[in-house]
Formats: sequence, structure tokens, C-alpha cells
Amino acid sequence: MAENDAGSQHEVGTAPVRSDAGVPDGDDWVGLYASMLPVADASGWVARPDCGAVVVFTGTARDHAEGRPDVDLLVYEAYDELAVPRLADVVAEMRVRWPSLGRVVALHRTGEVPIGEAAVIVAVSAPHRDEAFVAARFGIDAVKASVPIWKRERWRDGEDWGLGSRTLVTAGDVGAHLIDGDAHVIGDADNDPPGGVRP
Repeated sequence: MAENDAGSQHEVGTAPVRSDAGVPDGDDWVGLYASMLPVADASGWVARPDCGAVVVFTGTARDHAEGRPDVDLLVYEAYDELAVPRLADVVAEMRVRWPSLGRVVALHRTGEVPIGEAAVIVAVSAPHRDEAFVAARFGIDAVKASVPIWKRERWRDGEDWGLGSRTLVTAGDVGAHLIDGDAHVIGDADNDPPGGVRP
């Protein structure tokens, strides 16, 4: 881990780890951001002339959770030394499964995230829409299932870790299939067994 003049940390030779810095030189952009995610920059950067499809998924902080009305703040914590390599693993797995992908973005916010702000971005470009949609769906599900990032919620009646903890898996353990043009993801966060380590 190296630190630049502004005090932002970067993993040597890769995309921003904790930074508001610019985009990488290659076709993959992964990182953790302690401030507002660059949604517009990611959306513009992911497009390539040889790709006719761009899918951008942006997960935003919402004002409620099951049994928790009036959520007014989310706080994300990450195990940095493992989270960034796991984000890169998700992108690598996407490229194995969909070799035609152009550019791929996997960025996650850490720290306080006000309601309405972006907490995660997964974006892909591909020659055609089918692989772009299924790859993006796989990407967000794999981030949620394999990256050690925890969410804490503050709501009207209290504050606690997010619901739905599960055991982390590797990106390769998350299944995605394109059947008749529809994405079917197996092993996503909604179907993982309870009792894991990721709230």
C-alpha cells in the first residue's frame, strides 16, 4: 500500500483503493472510496467504441430496511487488505465467464453514506446487451457474496449491523446463467444460507 501527496492510499500498481483520484489506464476499475462514488465518471469511462452495450448498476442508500423504518444513515466498513483483491477477483471472474466484455467497473463506498447516495457501482461494456446485462447482474451479486464489506444502519429506533448475514464465498462460487435471454443467478445474496459472516 502506498500513499500519495494528498494522503490517499493506493494499492501499488492498481486502481484507486481509497481515493477520489482519476480512472485507471487499463480496462478494469476497482476500488474502495471513502467519499462520494464517481458514478457519472464510471458510466462514461466504461463505454468503448467496440461495445454497443453499457450496463451500469448503482446501489444507493435507501431510507428503510426490513423492520427498520426511517433509516437515515448507512455506514460501510471494509477489510481493505482483502476487499480490494476480492473486487478484482469479481472482475477477473466476469472476464473468464464473458470474455467479450470491454471495460468493467467495481467500486464500493466506505464510511458514512447518506440516504440517496451511491454505495456501490458495477458497470460493464460489451458488444451486445445480453452479456452486458448478465455480467453486470453477476458482478453485483458476486460483490455482495464475496467481498468483506459490512453495513451498519441507523434508523428511528436504533442502530445496528445490516440484516442478512451470510458466509462469504469466492467470486467463482457465484453462479450466473443466461437462459433464453434472461439472467439467472445462483448463489446470490438472497439465496445464501444464513449464519455467515457478512451482515
